[in-house]
Amino acid sequence: MNLIKSMAHSIRVQFSVIFLTILVVVMALVMFINATFLDDYYFHSKREAIKTAFSTIDIAAGNGHLTSSEFDIELQKVCEKYNIELIVLDADSQTIKSTASDVQFLTKLLWENMLSKNSDAEREIIEKTDKYTLQTEVDSRTNTGYMEIWGVLSNDNIIMMRTALESISESVSISNSFISYVGFMIAVLILIAVFYVTKKITNPITDLSSISNEMKNLNFEAKYKPRKFKNELDNLGENINDLSNTLEKTISELKNANYELQQDIDKKNELEEMRRDFISNVSHELKTPIALIQGYAEGLNEGINDDPESRQFYCEVIMDEASKMNNMVKKLLTLNQLEFGKSDMSMERFNIVDMVKNYIKSAEILAKQKEVTVKMSDYPDIYVWADEFKTEEILQNYYSNAINHVSGDMIIEIKLTQLDNKVRISVFNTGDPIPEESINHLWDKFYKVDKARTREYGGSGVGLSIVKAIMDSMHQQYGVINYDNGVEFWFELETK
Repeated sequence: MNLIKSMAHSIRVQFSVIFLTILVVVMALVMFINATFLDDYYFHSKREAIKTAFSTIDIAAGNGHLTSSEFDIELQKVCEKYNIELIVLDADSQTIKSTASDVQFLTKLLWENMLSKNSDAEREIIEKTDKYTLQTEVDSRTNTGYMEIWGVLSNDNIIMMRTALESISESVSISNSFISYVGFMIAVLILIAVFYVTKKITNPITDLSSISNEMKNLNFEAKYKPRKFKNELDNLGENINDLSNTLEKTISELKNANYELQQDIDKKNELEEMRRDFISNVSHELKTPIALIQGYAEGLNEGINDDPESRQFYCEVIMDEASKMNNMVKKLLTLNQLEFGKSDMSMERFNIVDMVKNYIKSAEILAKQKEVTVKMSDYPDIYVWADEFKTEEILQNYYSNAINHVSGDMIIEIKLTQLDNKVRISVFNTGDPIPEESINHLWDKFYKVDKARTREYGGSGVGLSIVKAIMDSMHQQYGVINYDNGVEFWFELETK
C-alpha cells in the first residue's frame, strides 16, 4: 500500500501526467483552431495569391514585357505555385496569353463578366476597383467553387484569372485525424522519454534522500558525488555536503563545550583558592590603614601630645584612614557583586551627553581644588542602551583617575566619538604616560602603577577592576591609550 502511494506521488509519474496533459491540451487547441480559423485563413491566402498574380501581370503589361520569353517563365511559376488559370485578350479578342485547359470557356466567362451577363454560375463580389473585380463563383456544372479576378491591364488588354477553392471542411477533418494519430505516437514516445529522463533526475534525489537519512542518524560520512555536468540538484548536493560538514563541526564544538563545562565544574575547587587570595589581598590593603588608626588612637589614649593641634591632627589621620577603609570596602563589595553576577543590570535608553555634562558639573569642585581645566565640546543628543547608574560609575572612575594623575598642562578632556551603531566615551588627562609593562595589569584587582602616589590620594587599585567587570557584564569594549603628553581611558556603548 505504501509502495503504491509512493509511486502515485513519485516525480516520474507526476512528470508523465504533466507532459501528457500538456500534449492533450495542445492537440485539442490545434484541432479547435483548425476547425475554427483554417477556412478563413485559406480563403485569405487564395485572395492574396490571385491579387499578387494580377499585380505581377499588370506590371509586366505596363512595361511591355508581357509577351517576352523571360516573363513566360515567371508567369508559369506564378500559375503553378498558386494553381491559377488565366487568359489575356487584346482589344480584338485575340488571345495573347493563356494557361487554361479550356480557353474558349474561360474566354466566354471573361466576356460574360465584362458585359455583365447572367450565367448559370453563382457569383459574389469580394472586392472591386477601377482596374479589377475580385469575386467568388460556384460552377453549376461541377458544383466547384472558384475565386476569380478579371479586369483591364495597364496596356488595355483584358484578363481573366481563376483558381479553385478546395473543400476546407474535408481538409480540416483529415488534418485533425492526422494530428490525433501523431499525438498518440508522440504520447507514447513522451512516456518513454519521461521515464528515461526522470530516472536521470530522480537518481540524484534518491541519493540526497539517503544522505539526509544518514545525517538524521548523525552519520556524516555519506557524501553526495556531483556529476560532471552540474545542475541545481548537484548544487543542492554540494550544499548538503557543506551542511553535513557544518553539523559535524557544530556537534564537535558542542561536545567540546560540554567538556569545557565539565572543566568549569572542576574549577569550582579553585574558587576557594581565589577567595583566599582575595582575603589575603584585602588584608594586605587594610593592614596599613588599620595600623595607622591603631597607632594614632593609642597615642591619643596615652596623651603623647596634649596640645589641641596635635590631638586635632591625630583625629584627622584616624578619620582619613577610616574613610579610605570605608571607600575600599564599598568598592570591594561592588566588585564582588559584579564578578559573581549578583548585581542586576538594568538596560535602558538615555542621553549620554546629558549624563556626562551633569557629572562634570557635579565634580566641578574637584577640578577647582586641583586647578584643572576640564574641556568638552558641544555634542548633539546621543542616546545609548546601557545601565545608566553603572555607566556613571565607569565615568566617575575614569574621571577620578584622571584628576589624581593629571599633571603638565593640567587639562582633562572628555570626548564622544560616534562609530557604527556605537559611541566611544573617552577621558584624557595630560601627564606622564603609563609604563608599557603596566598596561596589561591596569584592570587587575589591587594593581597600582605608582604605589606611593596611590597611597597619597587614597587609591585602592579597585576602580579599574570595577570598570572591567561592568563593561564585561554589558559585553562592550573598553581600553586605554598612551600619548606623549598624557593618557586616555575609553569605553563604548551601543546606540541601537
